[in-house]
Amino acid sequence: MKEGRLAGKVAWISGATSGIGEAAAELFAEEGAAVALTGRRVDRSRETAERIRKSGGQAMAIECDVSREEEVRSSLAKTVEYFGGLHIVVNNAGMVQVKQLHEYTEDEWDYLMAVNLKSMFFATKHALPFLKEHRESQIVNVGSISSFVGQAATPAYTTSKHAVLGLTRSIALDYAGDGIRCNCVCPGITLTPMLQEHLEKTGDADAALSARLKRVPLGRSLTPRDVAKSILYFSCDDSAGITGTSLVVDAGYLTAAEWNTPTMEKKQ
Repeated sequence: MKEGRLAGKVAWISGATSGIGEAAAELFAEEGAAVALTGRRVDRSRETAERIRKSGGQAMAIECDVSREEEVRSSLAKTVEYFGGLHIVVNNAGMVQVKQLHEYTEDEWDYLMAVNLKSMFFATKHALPFLKEHRESQIVNVGSISSFVGQAATPAYTTSKHAVLGLTRSIALDYAGDGIRCNCVCPGITLTPMLQEHLEKTGDADAALSARLKRVPLGRSLTPRDVAKSILYFSCDDSAGITGTSLVVDAGYLTAAEWNTPTMEKKQ
């Protein structure tokens, strides 16, 4: 591995079994970081960790349900024990449920909130003692364009992603004195397994994606690596002096105002 922007750093990444988290782990390793890949599908993260090691990097896979505080705490402790420290926390784990508000059970709502939001509380809380040991450390939370606007039939997801922005700002404010920067990356239409799950609920995934991309100025979806590059930016000295803010990575999606809402379509 070449000396990179994260040489000598240790990163803990949640939701690293696929999609954006997996891409971030691979990119971080390319830039010299030792990476802990956490997630429930440990077989997937082990495969990724093995690829990283074969390429000369340092990586370990840790099974972890981020909705459970003790598992998050334990995974962070294992990371520090194995690699000797912790410099970067990437709170990427997330899930989506496609249904309207009245269709949710209390347990469904609570579990999504635990995965998408409470997990960031757990990770930050238990990472702080390790992050404070360094002159500067980073926390990067992964939000969404749904951190800014609504999205049909995803009330819990949209609520959780709006909250991620507020949590990011609070962490940045409260721990700046400890040398910790905290920022948020907000992706748009990204080709991940979670997006595919969402699209398939429409009954015609290809048509649903095509309709969405008509609103995107660049006319394309993002790759997980596109988003991973922005996570890297907030995790290295390239973003020194930046904290408590968000970076929208959406190929221009939020710049457009023209859109046919369900109400408009019914009236036509």
